[in-house]
Amino acid sequence: MATADENRTIAPIVGPEDPRHFTDSGIEINALYDERDLPPDLERRLGEPGEYPFTRGVHRDMYREQLWTMRQYAGYASAKESNERYRYLLRNGSTGLSMAFDLPTQLGLDSDDHRCLGEVGRTGVAIDTIDDMRTAFAEIPLDQVSTSMTINAPAGVLLLLYELVGEEQGVPSHELRGTTQNDILKEYIARGNFIYPPEGAIRLTTDLFAYCDENVPKWNTVSISGYHFREKGCSAVQEVGFTLANGIAYVQAALDAGLELDRFAPRLAFFFNGHNNVFQEVAKFRAARRMWAKIMRDQFGAQDERSWRLRFHTQTGGVTLTAQQPQNNIVRVALQGFAAVCGGTQSLHTNGFDEALALPTEHAAKIALRTQQIIGYESGAADTVDPFAGSYFVEALTDEIETRAQELIDKVAELGGSVRAIDFIKNEIEESAFGYFERYRIEQDIVVGVNKFVEDSVEVPDTLRVDPESEHEQVARLKAFKADRDQELVARRLDEVRDVARATGNMLVPLRVALKDRCSIGEVCAAMRDVFGDYKPTY
Repeated sequence: MATADENRTIAPIVGPEDPRHFTDSGIEINALYDERDLPPDLERRLGEPGEYPFTRGVHRDMYREQLWTMRQYAGYASAKESNERYRYLLRNGSTGLSMAFDLPTQLGLDSDDHRCLGEVGRTGVAIDTIDDMRTAFAEIPLDQVSTSMTINAPAGVLLLLYELVGEEQGVPSHELRGTTQNDILKEYIARGNFIYPPEGAIRLTTDLFAYCDENVPKWNTVSISGYHFREKGCSAVQEVGFTLANGIAYVQAALDAGLELDRFAPRLAFFFNGHNNVFQEVAKFRAARRMWAKIMRDQFGAQDERSWRLRFHTQTGGVTLTAQQPQNNIVRVALQGFAAVCGGTQSLHTNGFDEALALPTEHAAKIALRTQQIIGYESGAADTVDPFAGSYFVEALTDEIETRAQELIDKVAELGGSVRAIDFIKNEIEESAFGYFERYRIEQDIVVGVNKFVEDSVEVPDTLRVDPESEHEQVARLKAFKADRDQELVARRLDEVRDVARATGNMLVPLRVALKDRCSIGEVCAAMRDVFGDYKPTY
């Protein structure tokens, strides 16, 4: 059985009778904090909002000047149904779109691939072709919205389809705003939606950096994601440490590819999870901001202050949602969103209360959006910058998270960086996940409605059901698309993709031409697989 001293990143398993209180990161919480718990150089550690080290936020006036982007993650079935949901969210006050893709799209497979049977349109929208992307954004002017795309292995392909649709709408590429997640390292570590081995995959990541610098300068080229580590079971300290370690790996990869630091670094973004311990979450965001500023300025020598700023999106914790008493999730989501705002997030997704059971209904999605609006306009969290600054408790937590997360970063560096440390990171997260389970099992940690205040009756709200017929219709549309094109031109374009993959050019250049000439996502991803190969994880 672990003790508090044995692991500085996860809570010990001590049983419900132990009087001590720990965060999930193993930080023991005192019964009382006072001025003795503040660091002696607090003023230097804090700085001013909008100034190095950005502990207090990346903008001087924060939300008094502009609220965060309220970006609800959405997409299911076909492009048509998803377009209807996007327009519904925009009509109800959403200020940005967040595009969820189905598993085949995330894996670079066409909907008619035999491996995709039963998965088309299930966890997000199926996008196979430029026709699908055109339908998904029909009647949505791309010069007036910011769109986040949760896509990784084929991130460049989806960005190019979006750019092509913008071109058809008459929107210049330099006016497009949004984010591609484009974080393949966390796929190897936590999610498993990878295609290529690291060498080819990270080349695609940095090629997207270079392409956007030249063509889509307002685009956030990567969203370095700790969210999925937390969903996998990591602690808050692990989320910060492993996410920033991956950020270091991407910066180094871009430098090795010959990119100029202060040209690509300002467009890097991050993606964090929001959990239930409000104070630890606020401290987590503040610590991450301060650490990244130091990494970029002192380790990499960035000169542009924009390169020092950690800008991040937050999504409330999917893994914290319970199928039991699902309406309790509304309260959890509100607390998590409040913590993200008090921690200084730039954009926020709040989960639907029914998401432990299914994709969110329109009703649940509206409540989630209204939750953000209540936080923004009624809670007071947006009225002043960094409202928890100076709190004995929060400042002590911020420093402790920074210290422990830096120890993890140093360990990853000793192992040769994130790519070489994939197995180490996976093992650490799995140990933390086991700890969560055990602490819930023995009721050391309480989850209302699950291991305490349990009810015999089962609440099952109306849930969203994806009509299986939508898959058949998607496959039929794709077959018609493939039949109605110049097959010789398609074959030639795919050969051009393979040729550049074997050489050193930017992969997005031939990919754009191929997609415009009606190659499908599955076809261009398969062409690159012919050269890069498949990633084989170790277990």
